[in-house]
Amino acid sequence: MAENEEPIHISTDRARAGTTPHVTRYVLGFGLVLVIIAFVIIVWS
Repeated sequence: MAENEEPIHISTDRARAGTTPHVTRYVLGFGLVLVIIAFVIIVWS
């Protein structure tokens, strides 16, 4: 094992090699809205 037993602390952005822009939540939100609209159109047809 390594001689140095101290834990290594790295920031989240550095560990991921970049930032996370939270685009996924918008895509999921828009997809959910589109599915709800599609279901409403199907029910009213």
